[in-house]
Amino acid sequence: MNPGVEIDADRIATAVRAQPSIAGLHSGRFGEIATLLRGRRVPGIRIRDDEITIGVVGRYPATVVEISDDVLVAVGQVDRPVRVRIGDIAPPAAEGPGTTPEPQPPVPLP
Repeated sequence: MNPGVEIDADRIATAVRAQPSIAGLHSGRFGEIATLLRGRRVPGIRIRDDEITIGVVGRYPATVVEISDDVLVAVGQVDRPVRVRIGDIAPPAAEGPGTTPEPQPPVPLP
């Protein structure tokens, strides 16, 4: 983004959530990572004049470096530093039809 261009918190949130190593956005322990807009807030994205902070929940088995790199790619070039805060790690995404594991039969006790 070029200097003077407004940074769109909704666009950043959508792009970050689309990354495979990201399970969702995280607004911090006290909800401090958020952008306040007219009549609503965008949790997990804090845009300030001097920096942008993105709070995320990573998806296992991605590493911290992979998660951070994916967030930076999603945000793209901006005119200020981007800080990534990983608030939690979620289990791997389920794959395939049904996405629910088959129930296992009970194991008889001796």
